[in-house]
Amino acid sequence: MNIYVGNLSFKTTQKDLQDRFKAFGTVKSATIVMDGYTGKSKGFGYVEMLDTAEAKAAIAGMNGKELDLSPLIVKEAKPRGVPSNKRSSLH
Repeated sequence: MNIYVGNLSFKTTQKDLQDRFKAFGTVKSATIVMDGYTGKSKGFGYVEMLDTAEAKAAIAGMNGKELDLSPLIVKEAKPRGVPSNKRSSLH
């Protein structure tokens, strides 16, 4: 299961993210999205966990918790290309 992690501190590393989430189970990958121009963190990332139950426990356990003095926003990641609103494209 892919997990969105938002409101990351600019000091947080991918290793920090992986270490924090591995307390809930097996972490396949942890990625912080970087700005292609500046090379700095965009303040969000993704954690992929192998087990859905572990991922849901991580979401429940980490949402609102602080990492590097920043309260995290943690939720299930939406697949790419899926709009966040449910409004029809027909007018």
